[in-house]
Amino acid sequence: MGKKVTVVGAGFYGSTTAQRLAEYDVFETVVLTDIIEGRPEGLALDMNQSRSIEGYETKVVGATTGTDGSGYEVISGSDVVIITAGLPRKPGMSRMDLLEVNAKIVRGVAENVAKYAPNAVIIVVSNPLDEMTALSQIASRFPKNRVLGQAGMLDTARFTNFVAEELGVATASVKTLTLGSHGDTMVPVPSQCTVDGKPLADALSAEKVEELVDRTRKGGAEIVGLLKTGSAFYAPSAAAARMAKAVAEDAGAVMPVCAWVDGEYGISGVYLGVNAEIGATGVRKVVETPLSDTELAGLKEAAEAVRAKQADVANL
Repeated sequence: MGKKVTVVGAGFYGSTTAQRLAEYDVFETVVLTDIIEGRPEGLALDMNQSRSIEGYETKVVGATTGTDGSGYEVISGSDVVIITAGLPRKPGMSRMDLLEVNAKIVRGVAENVAKYAPNAVIIVVSNPLDEMTALSQIASRFPKNRVLGQAGMLDTARFTNFVAEELGVATASVKTLTLGSHGDTMVPVPSQCTVDGKPLADALSAEKVEELVDRTRKGGAEIVGLLKTGSAFYAPSAAAARMAKAVAEDAGAVMPVCAWVDGEYGISGVYLGVNAEIGATGVRKVVETPLSDTELAGLKEAAEAVRAKQADVANL
């Protein structure tokens, strides 16, 4: 205990993330902020009233912040800051459609994090994910290892769920992995996927695997299309919360995240979805995973696709 984590943005994603973090009972304080007056305070009060029922002691603090930076002093001393602020997708929108509007929001948040929580690890979940992660590092001027994005954890979870449902097996028996971008150049890695320890290729045809890979790439859009308003938040919040927990516990958990790549896989100078060892300083190191030639080519293609967009965000 004694750790402090802040979630910026009290929409469905942010508030669910805050609830998960509180229920872990590994943080002393969870701070939830939003620009909608009273919303974070009301949600925090509600969560705190569930403590005796769920048996945790973590205190949730809600605070309204302003676009002028007012109210951000509440995040002082945070070990981790999760940025969920920004607009969600609507049906028919791609993540890239949110670039300019969310860039302004995320830049302002990152600058305030640097001012009030200069030693924090930043976890970005705002879309478009890869670009907003790069922008958060630029705006905060934090070391690149202390800024990472949540993407691979979610995409891998989606892939795992689809495989388990297709085979009618427990999700715990399925191990999958997705790398690359959080978008069209996502790179699911079937060569590293197993079912009960056996290669995925032994359980499913190549055609079926590709079908599930394609569904994984479009997993977010599928949910947006069904919801009509808003986007996924249960699985995404679980992924972000687990990343924050990994930072707090400093145990070196290895998980797929959006991290700065500088030489690994023959790729340099870009934020990209890779396996990484996570600790109190953020990304301890990128963990290179054996890939097939096709998967490696896909990862390099993803790197070039996001590199151009990440260069653009510096001026947003």
